[in-house]
Amino acid sequence: MILCPCKKCGNIYWHFREVVYEHLIVDGFIRGYKKWIFHGERTSSGTSSTINPTYPDTDYHQYVRQDDMEDMLRDALNMGSHGEQSFPPDFIISEDCNIGGNVFCETGTSAPNEEPNEEAAKFYNLLNEMNEELYEGSKYSKLSFCIRLFHLKCLGGWIGNSFTMLLEFLREMFPFAKIPQSCQDIKRLIKDLGLGYDKIHSCPNDCMLFWGDQKNQQSCHVCGKSRWMNSNTEYMNTDEGGAQLRKKPVKVLRYFPLIPRLQRLFMSSKTAESMRWHNDQRTDDGLLRHPADSLAWKSFDSKFPSFASDPQNVRLGLAADGFNPFKIMSTSYSTWPVVLVPYNLPPWICMKQSSFILSMIIPGEKGPGNDIDIYLQPLIEELKQLWSGVETYDVLRKENFNLRAALLWTINDFPAYANLSGWSTKGRYACPCCAAQTCSKWLYNGKKFSYIGHRRWLDENHKFRFQRTLFDGTEEYRGAPEQTVGSEILFMLKDINFSYGKTNQPPITQTRRRSRDESDDESDKEDDPNEAELWKKMSIFF
Repeated sequence: MILCPCKKCGNIYWHFREVVYEHLIVDGFIRGYKKWIFHGERTSSGTSSTINPTYPDTDYHQYVRQDDMEDMLRDALNMGSHGEQSFPPDFIISEDCNIGGNVFCETGTSAPNEEPNEEAAKFYNLLNEMNEELYEGSKYSKLSFCIRLFHLKCLGGWIGNSFTMLLEFLREMFPFAKIPQSCQDIKRLIKDLGLGYDKIHSCPNDCMLFWGDQKNQQSCHVCGKSRWMNSNTEYMNTDEGGAQLRKKPVKVLRYFPLIPRLQRLFMSSKTAESMRWHNDQRTDDGLLRHPADSLAWKSFDSKFPSFASDPQNVRLGLAADGFNPFKIMSTSYSTWPVVLVPYNLPPWICMKQSSFILSMIIPGEKGPGNDIDIYLQPLIEELKQLWSGVETYDVLRKENFNLRAALLWTINDFPAYANLSGWSTKGRYACPCCAAQTCSKWLYNGKKFSYIGHRRWLDENHKFRFQRTLFDGTEEYRGAPEQTVGSEILFMLKDINFSYGKTNQPPITQTRRRSRDESDDESDKEDDPNEAELWKKMSIFF
């Protein structure tokens, strides 16, 4: 849906693109609207949220609503900064299809008479709320009033009861205005935006999540720690209606559900079309311009042809890393955000910050380490559900379809690679690709490992293979090591035993400083370890 720039709607009311096309044919453009600031075009000052005062028609200004709900809903729909809005050239007016009072169909085809599913209908009802005036003749909508007032509540730290009393006072003073009756009514209205998150309590030692069947447990079944900060520590919470005493949890995972956010991408005809770009508009000439041109993407498609047959199915990448939110280097605190990237979008859109999907925020103060799998459980559960498919409404085709999604790869630095994969990226066999065939040498002066043997990937007759003095004093005759495939890794890890939680890890023994002789002896060792013993855990991704 986009803002309609016709004379009657005046860039205030949202409609489907096809309805806007009909309005413009019947009523024409509003006078003075020459720079399309509400449809992606930037003004000379570089901003798109203000009206150019040089427009000669003064009637134009009376149509402009004095709130920023358009921009907020544009962001919610993922329609911001994607360029100029445009009408589909293949749509004409017809009487074959009627959705929500809007009549349109595709040229040469009969559009299906199918209604949006429950989630899509809920969101479109919210857009209709934006068209509802706070009172007759008001330049503000009911939705903008509720959001701005609730924003003040959050900034001021008002409790739910005082906020409800304020609403009652405003309703008495302005009976003609459409003001909600209570704090709960405003929450229900804003909640339909679908931008909320779930709070999931976790064990202080990262042993488990109080989630699913274990939601009502009061203590960790692994280490026995209580989920609450202190049995005597309670805080007042009246936002849910009425004064209540609740204990304060020690650790809380903020999880942002993935399925409604992927469904949101298909609720806008602009982003719904972009989600098919990798199949419909990508140039396939053998050059690497997009992840769809990569060998990993093509290999996945060949293994799962049923998934690849539908271009609406979503390919995702996962990025995770820790950072200190307090920006104080002397303070040891590590928060881990997990971000998903939808790769169906064009390359100039999918890597923009507005296209990233925040999946969860793992709390500190210490990083989760190998216990990160505990926090990834809700995401993996949703990914399994998305692999089977969920019903989703496609506004571009006006039909419900079975949306599927798959995680193709992870993006992270080397330490986070170890936490996610389960392979130790430290020590003699740090390379996860070479595994037990990693070439390394202990530097007795630097007191660290150096990883060598890169000449194994050169051609057999390459001159570098025979140059001793420029490398490690040896000639290289070995070939590149064979990479372990997934089925082999699963076979090695079938009997591995790993217990999650900080208290269940083996104690770290302090090693004495190695002498020069011991370092020389170790550098000469060429043992052949069991590769299965080098894995630390079976990753949740396996």
